[in-house]
Amino acid sequence: MPTARVVAVAPASPAAAAGLVAGDELLSINGEAVRDVIRYHLHADEAHVDLEVRRGGIERSLTIDKRAGEPLGVDLASPVFDRVRTCDNHCPFCFIYQLPKGMRRSLYVKDDDYRLSFLYGNFTTLTRFTEADLERVATERLGPLYVSIHSTDPALRARLLRNPRGAVSLRWLRALLDAGIEVHGQIVVCPDINDGARLDGTLLGILDEYPELASVGLVPLGVSDHTTEPDLRPHTSKEAAAVIDAVERWQPRFLDAVGRRMVFASDELYLLAGRDFPQANDYEGYPQHENGIGMAESFATDLDAALGGQAFESHSAGRGFFGSVDGAPAWGYRAPRVFAVQDSRASARPVTVLTGEYGALVLEPIVERLRADVSAPVDVLPVPNRFFGGNIAVTGLLTGADLTAVLKDAPTDRRYVLPDVTLSNGRFLDGATVDDLPVPIEVVPTDAAGLVAALGVR
Repeated sequence: MPTARVVAVAPASPAAAAGLVAGDELLSINGEAVRDVIRYHLHADEAHVDLEVRRGGIERSLTIDKRAGEPLGVDLASPVFDRVRTCDNHCPFCFIYQLPKGMRRSLYVKDDDYRLSFLYGNFTTLTRFTEADLERVATERLGPLYVSIHSTDPALRARLLRNPRGAVSLRWLRALLDAGIEVHGQIVVCPDINDGARLDGTLLGILDEYPELASVGLVPLGVSDHTTEPDLRPHTSKEAAAVIDAVERWQPRFLDAVGRRMVFASDELYLLAGRDFPQANDYEGYPQHENGIGMAESFATDLDAALGGQAFESHSAGRGFFGSVDGAPAWGYRAPRVFAVQDSRASARPVTVLTGEYGALVLEPIVERLRADVSAPVDVLPVPNRFFGGNIAVTGLLTGADLTAVLKDAPTDRRYVLPDVTLSNGRFLDGATVDDLPVPIEVVPTDAAGLVAALGVR
């Protein structure tokens, strides 16, 4: 029977009043042995909640009466109480296969679980999806979901997934769309494999077979130093430009046919190609922001709002590639992190903004714009990713070792500002913490307001 371990109980909450404590194992709620936080929340939101828990090997019953919709005040150790459904594909470009040895075990788990797609925005291939899964998704309206497409050519998709079921598993995508579920797609574009004419064929296949998709993101192949695939290589600048050209050819076609642009190229492709980013309106609400699509333009737009003292909705939810590892609950399930961002308007110490190499390309012109309104000198320090190597240059994959390498001889009379996207539960991907770094670091939210507050913009 699946169980969920309670890791924290909020003081003065309904759960605390009923006697629930950290360490209890949740066996059932309202008579149902639930498998994940999705079902848990459906029951926990009710006004009357019956819990069966186990404490020290002894089972007991608890009854909670509260307002409907009022949270129980419980943090659970994992979003999935039974086993995460692992992936049985062997995609050559899968980043899990490109990790160095010696990292914590949870980072090597390949999931293909629609529940984590719903909770975190993880992409699923649907090769392990079932009729029972479809019934649940349709009944409980578990959307949006995120599906790895890569190609609509059955033979090519099977080759890309290295799984014969890859040739037929997009039938589930059709079934999800028929059930009215919001679905977003992804294509990892691999040079010489699914680019060029094959990419055009995939986009035509999407328009012909899956026009109800909410969006499709095109992202470039990431190749670390630890890949064992001889045929994988990074995009050249010309190849990145060709992918953007394909997107720009197809967007008007989708706009004419279905009323929206549908397909979007990632920021990384624009940086590789040396192209300007599209305008904010061209992203149609940033449906794939967490997939690295529109982040730069939305940051610039949000910066204008922050400088004008206007409220804005940050798109930086901090999920990222490893957002669901270590049993982390769904975004919004635990209380969001709260930062005491230092008010730096009176500080005369110089500021160094730490970021990845791609992040530096975006932030340097922004910081240049802000320098006149900051009381102290500010610079941007791009941190090379030596831990993963290859063409990995996004900020979210920086490690403690990468930061230590650039900070080991750094002056201590400066302030060092680091976006929180680099951390999960207080740790970098290599297990290090901020306290392990050679100089003090200020961790700030990965959004425009966080940068403005950290720099003390007048």
